[in-house]
Amino acid sequence: MDPISDIFRTMHVTAFGLHRLEATAPWGVKQENETEGKTKSSGKKIPPTDLAHFAMLSRGNCWLSVEGIAEPIPLTGGDCFLLAKGTSIVLRDSRRTRPRWTFREIGASANGNVALCGGGGAPTTIVCGSFSFDRASLRPITQLLPNFILIKADQARTLALHNTLQALASEMAEQAPGSGVVATRLAEVLFIQVLRSHIASEPERNKGWLRAVFDPQLGTALGAIHDSVKTPWTVESLAEAAGMSRSAFAARFKELLGQTPLEYVTEWRMQKAMQLLEQRDKKLIDVARLVGYESDAAFSKAFKRVVGANTGEYIKRGFERSGSAGTSEAF
Repeated sequence: MDPISDIFRTMHVTAFGLHRLEATAPWGVKQENETEGKTKSSGKKIPPTDLAHFAMLSRGNCWLSVEGIAEPIPLTGGDCFLLAKGTSIVLRDSRRTRPRWTFREIGASANGNVALCGGGGAPTTIVCGSFSFDRASLRPITQLLPNFILIKADQARTLALHNTLQALASEMAEQAPGSGVVATRLAEVLFIQVLRSHIASEPERNKGWLRAVFDPQLGTALGAIHDSVKTPWTVESLAEAAGMSRSAFAARFKELLGQTPLEYVTEWRMQKAMQLLEQRDKKLIDVARLVGYESDAAFSKAFKRVVGANTGEYIKRGFERSGSAGTSEAF
């Protein structure tokens, strides 16, 4: 299995907080950084949920300002963008309009799944929503998700992505029975398709982890790891798969990925292990063997080192996290 397909397969993405923003000029909405954890009624701090946000313009025009990008970006019907957590933006009808609301305030005021704002002028319709990820998905997603991805309507790279955008806009507009469920599933498909379109962009293939994946030699070694994570890989065997000397392979791997080959193998094994543990249907020794360890003791030691918690603590945190799943802030 190629590494990108393996990461898509490992991802567990949940869309929530979908709503339709009906804005009339003048209007301006901002997205603030999510940096602070929440507090339970018991006073215990809950780590902030790891999120991404998306918005799609289904009618009208507006301007998008993104933290770190000097010039505002004009948006028109069919344009879509994806934001990583912590990226500040402003959406508004005109470059001169000051934002009066936050997305959080707009979402809280929504009636059903429709939110209204503005002064009664030219209309704009924006479909908004958020994504949350299970803990096993966080590291793979950070390897693929930049702070900001923009997909222009006239640049949609696949018919499938274009059709998903149209179908999502239709479901959010019609509100037929079951539309909420369908829209949520379409949004989750949209997340994968936007990432896939981003990866297909030639400039992105020359950055970080993707550069290694598309490197003819390192990509072969990464493919071997992802194809069989439980194989007892060594630097020598991975170098052989890549068709390189041991020293050249190790140096090139560290240069492109920022970690040694065996650190990468161990980290990906733990990603798979987290996914298996969250299913809660296997014994610890079975999970250990599925990710390449002959004893649960050796597996547990590696898990604690990489994840920062033992397996029992990790599973317990999973229950606590699922119990607070409804507290995430939507876009």
